[in-house]
Amino acid sequence: MGDPRKAVRALTPSERRAMVDQELGARHGGVAHVRELYALGLTYDQVLAETTAGRWHRLGRRSIGLAGPVVSREGSWCVAVWESGSGAVLDGVSSLLAAGLSSWQERIVHVSVRRGTRTHAREGVRIHHCRDLGRTMSTQPPRTAPEVAVLRGAAWATSDRQALTLLAMTVQQRLVPPGRLLEAWGTTARHPRRALLDEAIPLVCDGAHALGEIDFARMCRRRGLPEPSRQELRHTSQGQVFLDVYFDDYAVHAEINGVQHYTGLAPVADARRRNDRALVKDLTIEIPVLGLLTDEDGFLDQVAEALRQRGWQGRGADHRRRTPGGRRFRSGSAEGGLGQNVRQFRGDTPGTA
Repeated sequence: MGDPRKAVRALTPSERRAMVDQELGARHGGVAHVRELYALGLTYDQVLAETTAGRWHRLGRRSIGLAGPVVSREGSWCVAVWESGSGAVLDGVSSLLAAGLSSWQERIVHVSVRRGTRTHAREGVRIHHCRDLGRTMSTQPPRTAPEVAVLRGAAWATSDRQALTLLAMTVQQRLVPPGRLLEAWGTTARHPRRALLDEAIPLVCDGAHALGEIDFARMCRRRGLPEPSRQELRHTSQGQVFLDVYFDDYAVHAEINGVQHYTGLAPVADARRRNDRALVKDLTIEIPVLGLLTDEDGFLDQVAEALRQRGWQGRGADHRRRTPGGRRFRSGSAEGGLGQNVRQFRGDTPGTA
């Protein structure tokens, strides 16, 4: 092979820029590593000429913006990895976003390096020093595998609720197979949310993909209600549908509805599903996810009453949690409820950091 610089030298500056855009720009979201530019055959002086003229932009010691000083989300991931330190990889939520996680917003790029690596701080980038990076993917830029990233993301989340939301969305969107997540969790020695994830991961991997279903399963266990099935497949007039929660022995069905159930044509499909269940003599209880936050006991009372009407002989419906002094309180009060306090979650929008 000949010297690539000779071929590049024969190009005009505009032809050279077009070649770089074609070879590198699309691959990295409009940015390029200086090492790659040199590998293409460009010289230091040619790169300097483009940046001095303002056609390209220096984004750091190693990164060049080919389309301007403001880079795309994908480009920011590359720059964060290149500029953070040797062997850096995308991790946590950033790795999951690069893997395809949708409906999540993150202002910070999370990068991990091996402990002892010399790093360079950068605005908008959070560098994590890990004893072991875990399984990584040879992507551009490199990133941790989803089962590693979701457990790290849950550890770095700003709240328990955000951690659970990330966990549920990752499995729901099929970014990580449940078996692989369970295996990864089984080999995790330390985790700041050990107790929470010990309970949540088996539920998520068992089909409780929506966060409301995870919360609901925990509430049922705390209240002493029967153990329900989750994501039960049924054949209806609409075709195949999955029931969020089903108490098999009592023909009681609970639907945990997120905000998407109240927009567009979703209420129509939900009404058809409820009617189909009624025609086969199921008793359906509808629970908005917001209701689990603001009136947990009220909805759990209704579920308990539905079960009692269908023959359950367990605890009565009036089974509120109590304060140490014995006084009852509702889950929507300032004294308790899901995650200790509803006010704790106001402003805690999943997917922001």
